[in-house]
Amino acid sequence: MNDRDYMKRAMDLAKKGRGRVSPNPLVGAVLVRDGKIIGEGYHRAYGKYHAERDAISRTTEDVAGATLYCNLEPCSHYGKQPPCADLLIEKKIKRVVISNLDPNPKVSSIDKLREAGIEVDVGLLADKGKRLNEVFFFNMEYKRPLVALKYAMTLDGKIASGKYDSKRISNDKSRKFVHKLRHRYDAILVGKNTAMTDNPRLTARIKGGVDPIRIIVDTSFDIDPNLEIFKKNTDGKTYLATTSSKERSEVNADIIRCKDKDGRVDLGDLLDRLYDMNIRSVLVEGGSLINNAFLEAGLVDKIYEFISPKVISGKNSRSPFIGRGVDEIKDAYKFEIKKVKTFGEDIMIEANNVYRNS
Repeated sequence: MNDRDYMKRAMDLAKKGRGRVSPNPLVGAVLVRDGKIIGEGYHRAYGKYHAERDAISRTTEDVAGATLYCNLEPCSHYGKQPPCADLLIEKKIKRVVISNLDPNPKVSSIDKLREAGIEVDVGLLADKGKRLNEVFFFNMEYKRPLVALKYAMTLDGKIASGKYDSKRISNDKSRKFVHKLRHRYDAILVGKNTAMTDNPRLTARIKGGVDPIRIIVDTSFDIDPNLEIFKKNTDGKTYLATTSSKERSEVNADIIRCKDKDGRVDLGDLLDRLYDMNIRSVLVEGGSLINNAFLEAGLVDKIYEFISPKVISGKNSRSPFIGRGVDEIKDAYKFEIKKVKTFGEDIMIEANNVYRNS
């Protein structure tokens, strides 16, 4: 094994923290001495040991003289845990290999480690590390949750509506991946119409999955209180975002009173409030109206589009976005395709807004 192999291992370990470490980043650590791995760890949950401390705590060997591989710069300040940089110095680690510097201004450990005589290398598999923690890096730059739209459509560009069952467009393999997405994102958001029509639970139904926080946008606050999402025996937390001043004790959800914008919930204000609640990523699984509302507000950072080889046709079918749209092609909302993946006969396209660098 070489440096790249050990860093890939650290990143694989980091992924085990998905769904549990937010608002912190995903971080893994591998300790190596004389070509042998002597310790491994990762950030397992928010408030728990950071990856470096976790790795050191899980080895019975003396780590003096070892090399530490870590996908993110070790912390140098006190938070939920003491500084990892101090621990590396104390334990006489010889070399530290890092993929990405931490954009948090509180973190500045490189000079500190080098002044203590530790060799530090930065930038190994940096692009891969940036993708691993795209939510964290986005949060640091834009100071709001990353918003991803997910929808399934047919070959003729139509989504389920009215008489069509939304669960029947994509296949079982696609839906299983969607549950993995729900596990990874802090929150899942739908509009009132989707909640009323589909009556979804919005849970991550995979083994070991963590249910996201659930958010319903209902400007007028006249939603049916008997929906599945409000049942007391469901897991997770449910919020309802509204501009209404109504009080409805029969709705089993915490209410977020948002600003009004053009007669609807101000989505920018809602995201600011969610960010203050430590919600760092939002998966929008609504219909064409809520999708378009986020698009027109300039708040769509990522899209997961599932395409099924079916054709609905007909005037009663609708596209994934319904709104005013643009007047000319040059004004179209621009996205960059980052990944194309197949799930059986379905195709998934993952695309990022072009204003982003990742």
